Amino acid sequence: MTSVIFPGQGSQFLGMSRDFYDNFKEAKNTFEEIEDTTNISLKKIVFGDDSTLLNLTNFTQVSIFACSISIYKTLEANFDLENMKINNMLGHSLGEYTALAASKCLTVSQASTLLKIRGELMNSAIEPNTTSMAALIGINCIEVEKIINNYNLDLEIANDNSPGQVVISGTNINIIKSEEIFIKKGIKKFVKLNVSAAFHSKFMIEAQNKLNTEIDKIKFVDPICSIISNFDASLNSSSLKITKNLKLQMSNRVRWTESILTLEQIGENKILEIGPGKVLSGLIKRISKKLDTISINNINDLEKLKLL
Repeated sequence: MTSVIFPGQGSQFLGMSRDFYDNFKEAKNTFEEIEDTTNISLKKIVFGDDSTLLNLTNFTQVSIFACSISIYKTLEANFDLENMKINNMLGHSLGEYTALAASKCLTVSQASTLLKIRGELMNSAIEPNTTSMAALIGINCIEVEKIINNYNLDLEIANDNSPGQVVISGTNINIIKSEEIFIKKGIKKFVKLNVSAAFHSKFMIEAQNKLNTEIDKIKFVDPICSIISNFDASLNSSSLKITKNLKLQMSNRVRWTESILTLEQIGENKILEIGPGKVLSGLIKRISKKLDTISINNINDLEKLKLL
């Protein structure tokens, strides 16, 4: 039994998936389809030499999607995915859209259209330099919630990434004020993130509502496998439930730890990470010792498929 996972923002790097684009027609065709749909010159952004462009939320999300889904389409066309018995798909934040496209719940064009809009909305959701995010290293989600409640901090948990990594969202002032408190409470590290706004929090509600108008224009279909949504960390195979969760995703917590534990609880034992980087595989190792993870982000990794 195998589950497939797709990365989110922060995994990007210049040149990601270039070897797939150069060597497989499926990857090239997928890239070109997304470029045609979004009218964004993705090849110049992803395969160029300007990391500033790639790191703009306007472009980052659809770029990561293009790389991840082009690799998946390559595997789908050239390797026997059916024998891998893929039962579930999930992704971290924008990666959930990749999971929906890979599972046929959305088409590639539909997902890329939504992610283009999503990136633009998130980038302009709130006045620049007023809100931010910080990663808390060496503490779990339950402990963070206790500190927030005990000290009446006006902060939200944005990402429950692993038992040792939690991301918070809030105003710049509240993020800065909280650092001393979290340090006193024994966290190993407080890392202010280089993002344009406080994602996965109440500050995204207006942007989420605007995105939901676009989501309503698209026809979702039942996926070919179960989807674990970020919003509730539960298994869903109904397009109606998946859509409902997606409409709440951007303004609520990414329940990644709970999502991986869901896989553990149903007896999954192999996870295939598809897309740039190996961030999610690293997180999973901190969440569960019962799951074997394989990452595919360059053509040399294709040998690892024999292990599935």
